[in-house]
Amino acid sequence: MPAAPHLHAGKEAEAQALNFLKEQGLRLLAQNWSCKRGELDLVMLDGDTVVFAEVRYRLHAQWGGALGSIDARKREKLVIAAQYFLQKESRWASHPCRFDVIALEGTPGEAPRLNWLKNAFDS
Repeated sequence: MPAAPHLHAGKEAEAQALNFLKEQGLRLLAQNWSCKRGELDLVMLDGDTVVFAEVRYRLHAQWGGALGSIDARKREKLVIAAQYFLQKESRWASHPCRFDVIALEGTPGEAPRLNWLKNAFDS
């Protein structure tokens, strides 16, 4: 049974985000890392900083678009998952960390607009 179209678009967006981050010099540590409290789309290394990158794809910018889709509850789940990651992968626990969002909007298969928001959870 084929994957639902929105799941396929999400995987495509994640692959595009991963390629983009690699082009920016980041190194992949983990992809789709999951634990009982959540999932991390991409865990990357930017120099010595561990980057927890949440990939968000939306076809349209209405209702806040991809960036607007991350609410306080989603942020909390990502922070908890990141804490679990650092406990399990203790070699990264002493490194500085940040949360980035890669927001993609547009039609799948075409080049969607990509917005890389570093330190997305800092207010």
